[in-house]
Amino acid sequence: MVVFSGTVQSDFLKFLPSNLDNKEKLIDFAASDFTTLRNNLISYTKATFPLDYGNFSESDFGMLLIELMAAVGHIQSHKSDYLANESFIRTARERASVKKLLELVGVRMKGPISAVAQSQITFNAPVNNCSSLTVGQASRTFTVNSPEDGGVLTYTLYKVNSNGTVDLDNNSNDLVFQFSPISLNDEVTVTSSVLMEGSLVIESGTFQSVDAIKNVALTQFPYVEKSAQVFVNGSVATAGIYKEESNIYFASGATDKIFQVTTDGSFKASILFGDNTIGMAPAVGDSYEISYRVGGGTRGNLSESYINAPIQGIASNGTPAQNETANGNIQNNSLATGGADAESIGKAKRYAPLTFRSQDRLVTLPDYKAFANTFVSNYGSTGKATASVRRAFSSANTIDVFILEKASNTQLRSATPEYKKQLLEAIVLKKMLTDAPVIVDGLIRTLDLQVTLTLDRKFEFKEPQIVSKVKSLILSYFHVDNTDFAQAFHPQDLVKSVLQEESQVRFLTVDNINDPITVAFNEIIQLNNFTIRTEYV
Repeated sequence: MVVFSGTVQSDFLKFLPSNLDNKEKLIDFAASDFTTLRNNLISYTKATFPLDYGNFSESDFGMLLIELMAAVGHIQSHKSDYLANESFIRTARERASVKKLLELVGVRMKGPISAVAQSQITFNAPVNNCSSLTVGQASRTFTVNSPEDGGVLTYTLYKVNSNGTVDLDNNSNDLVFQFSPISLNDEVTVTSSVLMEGSLVIESGTFQSVDAIKNVALTQFPYVEKSAQVFVNGSVATAGIYKEESNIYFASGATDKIFQVTTDGSFKASILFGDNTIGMAPAVGDSYEISYRVGGGTRGNLSESYINAPIQGIASNGTPAQNETANGNIQNNSLATGGADAESIGKAKRYAPLTFRSQDRLVTLPDYKAFANTFVSNYGSTGKATASVRRAFSSANTIDVFILEKASNTQLRSATPEYKKQLLEAIVLKKMLTDAPVIVDGLIRTLDLQVTLTLDRKFEFKEPQIVSKVKSLILSYFHVDNTDFAQAFHPQDLVKSVLQEESQVRFLTVDNINDPITVAFNEIIQLNNFTIRTEYV
């Protein structure tokens, strides 16, 4: 190691120009762009080496060096600004950066979510006195083309338990539907089932080392939120199932069979187990089976009866059973709802501070609002939520949690009863004893717009492109992430937003709305239809 003494420093300084202090005044040390850096270097060279160098023509080799240094300075300045911006949650723009920053405070960005639909299966003429029907694991998947983008969608069949919950523990098993015996040649209709969007993936193996236990990387992506089922040395019957926790460090003890899912920027997932201090860790040599789905997104939200496909099962009667192949048809007898794209950066930034402040408990109304807005279940996720309190004469406060489900980037709708049930169950675990939460549908105020664009005549040939961009800007203005409950609509704000982004528009007017539209605390404005008319000056 070299240590510079005061003498060495003095000797070094004598080789620098004597007028360095004066020359530093010529340099803008805050400059970061190529042109300013280039000009600063030229000025500094002229002032510092007037006798040694005086050729500043574009073809001179010295100018090549100056411009190369300016280019390097510009690149490094850009990188420094980029790294500085990505280091803070308010200025970060990359999903990977936002994700890592939020994980530091225990908040995880949500990945894509599956759509869910109630289904009805009709089997034709099974065996006499049929009392059960079995659908094999290989027959549980169905494919359709998405009405949104035409791509392939895969749906997986699940059984609904008697208590109304979906039996997600049977990802890799055959489904057996039991019912009262049916006479010969009668159709059998099964309604205790749902179709969940996403391709089912099953991975199994044996833990070869302690490091392998700590983090099991899944191979397929994008991982669908809340879809993982983990078995270690057994099944549900043998108590081999591990339960998912949003944060493994909330485990209550060393014997809790829990796991946590972590994802990267591409939504590749990994399974994190406990360490026998916080959560039970599997042992080296234990076998595991992990099933999960890949897919998700709003593209999976389908209309009723959109899925209509043949299905085959095994009909059985009596003991010993007489088995017979049964052919039938399956369709979704309800809307496929709840499908949502990965959580946007804007939404994550908006609710992460509130989620962190709540410290995993619900005390204030903002706590309820943040929790509901970021809650994810097997039946989708919240599009928008708010909360209010009704003080009763009793000692408890009734907390109304108003929610709407996200149907698309611009459309909201009422949430399913199943989703409301799971949200309420999650809230009850975190609320204060004196609170009585109620899940309520939010109200939607639909809005129709008539807009006129005024363009310069010279831009007439670009009218289709300009109109297309204005349409996108209007849709973005009414994007779900940019609206909220009790948020009024001011026509002038829309006009300002469009004109700032599209300079080729001379004027924009909202023809059918002059005054602001205000809504109640439990209402949200949603764009229904809009038309654009063009004129020229």
